[in-house]
Amino acid sequence: MAERAAYVHTVQYYETDKMGITHHSNYIRWMEEARIDFLSQIGWNYPKLEQRGIVSPVIGVECAYKRPTTFADRVTIRVAVKEFRGVTLTFAYEMRNENGELVCAASSRHAFLNREGRPLRLNRDDPELYRTLQELAKENGEGG
Repeated sequence: MAERAAYVHTVQYYETDKMGITHHSNYIRWMEEARIDFLSQIGWNYPKLEQRGIVSPVIGVECAYKRPTTFADRVTIRVAVKEFRGVTLTFAYEMRNENGELVCAASSRHAFLNREGRPLRLNRDDPELYRTLQELAKENGEGG
């Protein structure tokens, strides 16, 4: 697959705490912003998923905060498929400041459900999406 552009987030004033440092909860929001952008870049934006009756709730998040960010900092976020197991998907996030220093390494785990909240098996229920995610996982050395 083609190289995807990284997502860039500029830290907003309201995202900082009394000490002027970005509050830790905002990194989770940035992960969602970057994930939505990533999915759009690979041709699977949220409206397309929803049209196909697929919802993908977050079932786990991990963040390792390495360096603080502050108001007006530009944070570049790279997203990759870390692991795909057919019924669950894990994204990896690498967030770097303008100096290229790692500020946060994170991951989010997702399930695939239908509109009624029942688990989907993508290899059966949406083979096209299954193949796309499997290919992305292979790019990163993971099975699918």
